[in-house]
Amino acid sequence: MQTKQATPSRHVVVVGTQWGDEGKGKLVDWLTETATGVVRFQGGHNAGHTLVINGKKTALHLIPSGIMRPGVKCYIGNGVVLAAGKLLEEIAGLEAADVEVRSRLRISEGCPLILPFHAALDVAREVAKEKSGAAKIGTTGRGIGPTYEDKVARRAVRVQDLKHPERFTKKLTELVAYYNGQLAALNAVQIDWTQAAWLKDQTLSAFMVDGQIQLDAVLNQALQHAQALAPMIGDVSRELNEAHVAGANLLFEGAQGTLLDIDHGTYPFVTSSNCVAGNAAAGAGVGPHFLQYILGITKAYCTRVGGGPFPTELDWEVEGTPGWHMATVGAEKGTTTGRSRRCGWFDAALLKRSAQVNGLTGLCITKLDVLDGLAELKLCVGYELDGERIDLLPLGADEIERCQPIYETLPGWSETTVGATTMAQLPPNAVAYLRRIEAVTGVPIHMVSTSPDRDHTILLKHPYHA
Repeated sequence: MQTKQATPSRHVVVVGTQWGDEGKGKLVDWLTETATGVVRFQGGHNAGHTLVINGKKTALHLIPSGIMRPGVKCYIGNGVVLAAGKLLEEIAGLEAADVEVRSRLRISEGCPLILPFHAALDVAREVAKEKSGAAKIGTTGRGIGPTYEDKVARRAVRVQDLKHPERFTKKLTELVAYYNGQLAALNAVQIDWTQAAWLKDQTLSAFMVDGQIQLDAVLNQALQHAQALAPMIGDVSRELNEAHVAGANLLFEGAQGTLLDIDHGTYPFVTSSNCVAGNAAAGAGVGPHFLQYILGITKAYCTRVGGGPFPTELDWEVEGTPGWHMATVGAEKGTTTGRSRRCGWFDAALLKRSAQVNGLTGLCITKLDVLDGLAELKLCVGYELDGERIDLLPLGADEIERCQPIYETLPGWSETTVGATTMAQLPPNAVAYLRRIEAVTGVPIHMVSTSPDRDHTILLKHPYHA
């Protein structure tokens, strides 16, 4: 008896190569034209993607960008820390725009839950640092770090616990007692909790009395969320492996960027999860053989939000300077926080580090159009560190802080690149800039984005056909 052969699957991982905000959302959405499933494998609602489709902006924080493509399955893997209320807010917003979500979204039972006390501790720690004069990490205050701490300490409550109210209540009671001790030690009674957001129309003050978390308020909200989430909860690892066998093309979507990775980033000014491509396997419950093509998303310049070293940073707040040009033309404000992003020249030595730890197959350069109109461009090709020249970003913030960038100067261009869909439509100096990036980093450019619009993309080599 003959058996029908399944169509071979092909899977792509999309990661940010800088400090996040590289424009991953647009590229994930664009690639989903070929993919049948999109998987988010790490981070929480501290991340954000802004998509522009037919001129309309849509901001996503937890739901994979593939949700904007009808019929595409979306998965939230076990590596994600989940704020259930934020997810339900996001679903409601998409449904208001006539996007069907609930039948296409699957949430891993293994996701640790972010609860109000996680955000409260996050805020209290940053307030304490500010009062003591210590350097703030620049956290979003959304409880991401404390939730990952619970996961590693084996005390987290997870999505699967929501299915068992008695078990959930017991675990929650123990956690509230633990966090109230932490908040008391930080003198949280002095914090104005009405200024700390939790859900869209709710502040942390709804859960706090005299600087202490109220168990009943947290429990009641969580049980309400449990009912709404129940139909979407499943064994994501099993479903992804079944999709692979059936011939599905999967797209694994990272949040933040490589230089915010807990192990490989500018530690301690990093996020609390692994943002690198290798974590797509652990954070989704699949084998490493799934990771067949790694696409690194990088801006044509550099930005970062929050504290930490930034070797090529420019004075981006002074009108008329290149940094100001990047910040204003590029509309550099965070999707999640609204904070201004620091701006600087492209850092090839940084990208070489990202290529090394991710195993990049190819690059997608985004926001090339932002550089239109600059007379000259500088490209960082290495650093001077303690009198020695190096060509690779060091590990850790202390060494990076002492790095002095070594620049090459390239001519800019006055012509527009907005909307270009072929290399032939780009100014010669723009092409030369891209080729120099390839040469210095050693990673081929396979795609170029020339505006936020989905269709304004130059394709040189398709990740699903490479």
